[in-house]
Amino acid sequence: MMASQIGFLFPGQGSQSVGMGRGFYEASPAVKAVYDEASSILGYDVAQLCFEGPAERLNLTENTQPALLVSSAAALKALEPAGLKPVAVAGHSLGEYSAVYAAGGVSFRDAVALVQKRGRYMSEAVPPGTGLVAALLGLSAAVVKAVCQEAASVGVVAAANFNSPGQVVIAGEKAAVERAIEIAKTKGCKKAIPLPVSVPVHTPLMQKAADRLAGEFGGVVWRDLTVPLVNNAEATALQRSEDIRASLVRQLPSSVRWEESVQTMAKLGVTTFVEIGPGTVLTGLVKRILPGAVTANVNDPKSLEATLTMLGVNSQA
Repeated sequence: MMASQIGFLFPGQGSQSVGMGRGFYEASPAVKAVYDEASSILGYDVAQLCFEGPAERLNLTENTQPALLVSSAAALKALEPAGLKPVAVAGHSLGEYSAVYAAGGVSFRDAVALVQKRGRYMSEAVPPGTGLVAALLGLSAAVVKAVCQEAASVGVVAAANFNSPGQVVIAGEKAAVERAIEIAKTKGCKKAIPLPVSVPVHTPLMQKAADRLAGEFGGVVWRDLTVPLVNNAEATALQRSEDIRASLVRQLPSSVRWEESVQTMAKLGVTTFVEIGPGTVLTGLVKRILPGAVTANVNDPKSLEATLTMLGVNSQA
């Protein structure tokens, strides 16, 4: 299979789990160095947090975000010797930072520090317990948008993630999300699943966090990407550093247009989607968006080996 057909995907919040990355850490001194550098940046033992938790600490947004980025960077480092070159990259929400790093847009040090601040600013933007996030199954994007407009009479609620056909995540103020779920059920929603995410990300409630984050971007060196990033906010291919920087600010209060992003990657020539980092959430979404696409994962040594075998690549390359 031609390497030129590969797209790299990077997971976001919700894909974390205690133990993530341990296999790569134990197998590779280069991967261990990734965790060691992250620990020196953040001031705590990132490997210990990822491998031992506890889950309650790992699931705090301020900790989850750097832990996921570091775990994705570790998987990318483990994949590096194979010499795979993607034609495009994308990441889901937080994963967009991993994608920008993978495409050379920002240093590892800056990426880790930025996502820690992103998590903190998100948590501080909305008082604890006042937000709610839920997945609606079985409705079109247009119907969900109409549902949110109707429920907005009781508070802020918006479509946060257009993940795949028939799966849209909504988020906002608790009362408004609960009202939207009620309305959605009258419109034929098959299932509404409250998600264990306390921060209503990708809604207008995140504008304050986005503004604070934009203030941090000035101290970061941004570079043009080596390959296009298909961004969350518009599902458009971007490569210039100033476009990337502006897009990451828009991302927080904007919907994640994941279904369109995957379709854009296919238009760029991607036929094989490789999810790099913890979990297999994005792989599952790709299969629903593009049933004919080839998917693979790199989240531990076993899956790395299976992916390289499938691609016909020598792991010792």
